[in-house]
Amino acid sequence: MKNVKVLIGNYGSGKSELALNFAIQAAARGERTELIDLDMVNTYFRLTERGKLVEQKEIRLVSPNYACSGIETLSLPAEVASAFVLDWDTVVFDVGGDDVGATALGRYKSDFDDMTDDQLEVLNVVNIRRPLSGTVEKLIRLQDGMAKHSRLKITGMINNTNLATETGEEELRDGYKMLKEVSDRTGIPIAYTTGKKALLDKFLAEGHDPKYIGTPIAIDMYMHRDWDSYIKYGLHTVDPQKNFKH
Repeated sequence: MKNVKVLIGNYGSGKSELALNFAIQAAARGERTELIDLDMVNTYFRLTERGKLVEQKEIRLVSPNYACSGIETLSLPAEVASAFVLDWDTVVFDVGGDDVGATALGRYKSDFDDMTDDQLEVLNVVNIRRPLSGTVEKLIRLQDGMAKHSRLKITGMINNTNLATETGEEELRDGYKMLKEVSDRTGIPIAYTTGKKALLDKFLAEGHDPKYIGTPIAIDMYMHRDWDSYIKYGLHTVDPQKNFKH
């Protein structure tokens, strides 16, 4: 039976990294897998830039037209419809972290409506260390806005709290505490908790309530980009002054 995961979330939440991990793990299990990049705004973390890796894993990638061509006027390709009409085992959508991305998803509402609850997961990827995500009230407001624009019901949350290379187990712990309250207030469960294996194992060993952990998923880093560097230096992946020659 086809499984479709739709990943939405705030900027810097780690949607693209998780989308890539979910797709690669599905392909490794022998599943016919399609990965759809609906990030219409953020070129810095666009999945298309990992096209060769995806191809090596025998995953079909569908991305906005002109992605990685240097042209920033993007449109959705007709191939997005293949997620619904072709015989995939797993389809993963990476949706942009703003109203534009969520609205782009909304045009396929009738296709999603035809799917059963067992087939479709609409997952809010949460990183409480990112701007606009640091309180329960902000998280609920963001989540409500994304559900409104996408016209899809969010079925679960993912605790993906991290600080890139500075991440410790306290990130997952703090994310757990905040998402526990969000879940209790909204009724939306925590579907997954994700992180590098060593940190995830330490967090799980602390004995937290499994109800607010969901399924733990160890992930690898494929995107090799740091959101904090992007905020500070723009499209440079490191401090440009470090490479400046006098």
